[in-house]
Amino acid sequence: MSRRRRAEFDTKKKSTFALNITSMTDMFTILLVFLLQSYSTAEVQLTPESEIRLPTSASFTNPTMAIKLSLSGTALKMDETKIADIKNNTFLPKDLEDSDTNFIKPLFQELDKLAKASPEEKHIKEGRILLQADRELPYSTLRKVMYTASMAGFPQLKLVTLVGE
Repeated sequence: MSRRRRAEFDTKKKSTFALNITSMTDMFTILLVFLLQSYSTAEVQLTPESEIRLPTSASFTNPTMAIKLSLSGTALKMDETKIADIKNNTFLPKDLEDSDTNFIKPLFQELDKLAKASPEEKHIKEGRILLQADRELPYSTLRKVMYTASMAGFPQLKLVTLVGE
């Protein structure tokens, strides 16, 4: 029987350092997938107010450009501007019309002023509003905001929700 020679590697020769890029490629692939998952393609970015607990929904519709209203247990705001105060989950009597208790005077004035100031903007022309409302508010309070917005020429009101929790 003949003996086979073992392969002997010559360790005395000068060799260059070889970089193993397989693990680096894996890392970049994982990073790319993470960034694609977290990238938002919505044209509108919404950050809920700190005192508002939004309701949950199963809808995955991205919001479109619109006027942003937020309704908490203490105030009604347009963007960051406070429009009306709320106490005990209802609007104060000074903010409501005497003959129509569903009509919020300061909200109507702000929406009317906004519609007259920039009527050429598409979301104002179409009358779109995104409403962030606390989930604990009664429907009667939400109804007053919806009624006043429609009277001011903003009939397309969408409620902002959290997806799935």
